Amino acid sequence: MIWYILIIGILLPQSLAHPGFFTSIGQMTDLIHTEKDLVTSLKDYIKAEEDKLEQIKKWAEKLDRLTSTATKDPEGFVGHPVNAFKLMKRLNTEWSELENLVLKDMSDGVKHKSFLTAEDCFELGKVAYTEADYYHTELWMEQALRQLDEGEISTIDKVSVLDYLSYAVYQQGDLDKALLLTKKLLELDPEHQRANGNLKYFEYIMAKEKDVNKSASDDQSDQKTTPKKKGVAVDYLPERQKYEMLCRGEGIKMTPRRQKKLFCRYHDGNRNPKFILAPAKQEDEWDKPRIIRFHDIISDAEIEIVKDLAKPRLRRATISNPITGDLETVHYRISKSAWLSGYENPVVSRINMRIQDLTGLDVSTAEELQVANYGVGGQYEPHFDFARKDEPDAFKELGTGNRIATWLFYMSDVSAGGATVFPEVGASVWPKKGTAVFWYNLFASGEGDYSTRHAACPVLVGNKWVSNKWLHERGQEFRRPCTLSELE
Repeated sequence: MIWYILIIGILLPQSLAHPGFFTSIGQMTDLIHTEKDLVTSLKDYIKAEEDKLEQIKKWAEKLDRLTSTATKDPEGFVGHPVNAFKLMKRLNTEWSELENLVLKDMSDGVKHKSFLTAEDCFELGKVAYTEADYYHTELWMEQALRQLDEGEISTIDKVSVLDYLSYAVYQQGDLDKALLLTKKLLELDPEHQRANGNLKYFEYIMAKEKDVNKSASDDQSDQKTTPKKKGVAVDYLPERQKYEMLCRGEGIKMTPRRQKKLFCRYHDGNRNPKFILAPAKQEDEWDKPRIIRFHDIISDAEIEIVKDLAKPRLRRATISNPITGDLETVHYRISKSAWLSGYENPVVSRINMRIQDLTGLDVSTAEELQVANYGVGGQYEPHFDFARKDEPDAFKELGTGNRIATWLFYMSDVSAGGATVFPEVGASVWPKKGTAVFWYNLFASGEGDYSTRHAACPVLVGNKWVSNKWLHERGQEFRRPCTLSELE
């Protein structure tokens, strides 16, 4: 608008101040007033530009301080989920706004404070909503609403939050709660068209359910008809609540009786010469399935070599398609991984032999050492390492049978999150740098142990490095101990 006024103002006197103007004093005085208006417009333009530059300057100064802090420890900085989120937000939205000279409050996203605003929670909820993940839509929208109820000043309003929240709740089958939230929305905005439509629809569905209940037979008259769940996310997990509770450190089924069965010991690899004088330190993490942790089993120097070898090769982690056997990326496994062969570096070869010496299992038929890096939010939802009966061709190309056991190195500590959890039995194993955990995926009969279904919890703060070795059936015919006690 200012540019428009300025350009028009500059062109105006050129069109009016023709040679005849000097013959008329009246007309000349008009030009003086015109010029004064132009000067006023020019000053307004300069003031607007100065205000704009001042805002950009303040934004740049804050960003300069922020990047100075971030560059001192880049991994540690982006290892905090809020810092990582706000970095992506700046690069995706705020820099574009600045480039387009759309002047908004540029302080959002540059303050070095580790908290999410109501607007941040709302945006995350919208992302979940577009993915049809109504479970997490509800969680984020409820958090946004909670912060607004507490008086937080925000660019979003409760009506917008309740609009998403009520529908997400309805899609999960909680009609009563959806109706309550819709009524709350209409208290704030009685003319909200979609909410009014939803209210009528929800009331119709509830009335219909009551009629169904009334017409039911006497022996079923006391039973309520459960609303059919709609729009459940494709990646819905029946054990989601257990899984997420374990990731928070809740719901762990460590009873005193179970605790008494767990011990620490020194292990010489069944009299392996390499471990007789310096036996490995073992700790029982769980009894069924038997999960054993080895302490101080990989050195910091070895870890750095493995990481350096893996970093140039890190690619988005994949899974084996149970039907086709092809490797493919999936939304429930968020990490990057690389594969290292024993022949390419003596450290990798030495690590492989250490696994063989301590487990007694032949690593010649095992898969290569897989190195994985999980950033903030990196996770792998509950899964089995072994192929089930309905996946007979999962490892057909390898020709080494099923995955008999899993060995997992923890190559970093994790500030928050990142546990390995077993929802079926309520077990959590937390990362500790330099340690490794081991468990059998198959019973001695070759049948899969379904209690080994496990997950890598989301990394909340920090950076998680692991490496794992999947050992296969072939070559173990005369190696696997008849009883697990032989690992002791």
